[in-house]
Amino acid sequence: QVQVLESGGGLVQAGGSLRLSCTASGVDFNIYEMKWHRQAPGKQVELVAGITTDGSTQYLDSVKGRFTISGDKAKNTVYLQMNNLEPEDTAVYYCNVESFTREHTYWGQGTQVTVSS
Repeated sequence: QVQVLESGGGLVQAGGSLRLSCTASGVDFNIYEMKWHRQAPGKQVELVAGITTDGSTQYLDSVKGRFTISGDKAKNTVYLQMNNLEPEDTAVYYCNVESFTREHTYWGQGTQVTVSS
C-alpha cells in the first residue's frame, strides 16, 4: 500500500523559512513526478512546485525565486525549501506522487503552513 507522508509545516513570521519533506513508501510503480500543492482557506488547490525523476522542475509564478524543490530518488523523497515566506503562503501543503501516465497518483494528508505578518 502506497503511503505519502508530509512533514515540516508550522508557524513562522513573514520573511522566515520552512523546509517541507515528503516521503512515499510502499511504492510499486515507477514514480515520474513528485509535486507540492497548497490550498488556502476559501481557495482552490494550486500547484506550487513539481520535480520529475530527470530533474525537471516547475514552479507557481508567485513562489519563483523564493521556493526551491529538490528530490532524493533513492529515498522517494521530495523537499520544498521555502524562503522569504509571506502571509499569502499560508495554506495546507499537500504532496502528490504520480506515474508518467498518471495511472498511479497518490496524495498525502497535508501539512499546515502559517505565516504571520
